[in-house]
Amino acid sequence: MTDNKNFDVIIIGGSYAGLSSAMALGRALRNVLIIDSGLPCNRQTPHSHNFITQDGEKPSVIAERAQSQVLRYDTVRIHKDLAVSGKKTENGFAITTKTDETFTAKKLIFATGVKDIMPNIKGFSECWGISVIHCPYCHGYEVRGEKTGILANGDFAYHYAKLIRNWTKQLTIFTNGKSTLTKEQTDKIRKHNIPIIEKEITELQNENGHLKQLIFKDNSAFELNAIYSYPDFKQHCKIPEMLGCELTEQGLIKVDSFQKTTLSNVFACGDNSSPMRSVAIAVATGNTTGAVVNNGMTEEEF
Repeated sequence: MTDNKNFDVIIIGGSYAGLSSAMALGRALRNVLIIDSGLPCNRQTPHSHNFITQDGEKPSVIAERAQSQVLRYDTVRIHKDLAVSGKKTENGFAITTKTDETFTAKKLIFATGVKDIMPNIKGFSECWGISVIHCPYCHGYEVRGEKTGILANGDFAYHYAKLIRNWTKQLTIFTNGKSTLTKEQTDKIRKHNIPIIEKEITELQNENGHLKQLIFKDNSAFELNAIYSYPDFKQHCKIPEMLGCELTEQGLIKVDSFQKTTLSNVFACGDNSSPMRSVAIAVATGNTTGAVVNNGMTEEEF
């Protein structure tokens, strides 16, 4: 590396998408800095699934193995810190961290993920990623045929009901208050013998994150092994918005098919820009981003 503050590319976020980008760029001999705060959103999840060659592995093990492989490339460096601000410069961008260090680069890649906003239900956070799950492709097989709930309302509850019924017929929808399902949706759900319970939930009783039962406001209970939920989220990092990157209506960073944001020389990959949240997809979008960024640099330099 030419110096320890200036790089070809800064990658903010050193989990699956960020490391995948870094590997592609390291193999292309680019000087890369990864800035990572060490708080991936799936840190409570015991096992990762639906990722070929890694099915059933602990997410932390995948990340640790990935980091060790990426750092074999001597043009890639990782800096354990939190990126807190960014600005455009004459030659690219400057990123400042929580410890007040500033690094510069020609290109930026945001692999920062999203931050889930937990509902105000006792026990939900403890169960998140363990027995409160968001993706049947990632976790549905492990709870197939078991007593399963859907914590959702309206169109999302309807979508989940159609999808998750394939994994279990012991399925119940919990709208946590008055249902906003249409009559047509309600009739179709009931046709498939899926109960809809409109009681307000006060607690997810659990043991070390493993759900035992729901407790309702009227003190009644419902036994469950797992429950699907897709809580609201926000961007984990505000720097893309600070720089002027557009967000979608869903709150994701807007990117094209090459992971380019609406701001020149700024890219995004992984959960921050995709509604399909999985380790496999984060790795895939990260790999694409690394190749696209390198290709852009070769075009500029030739």
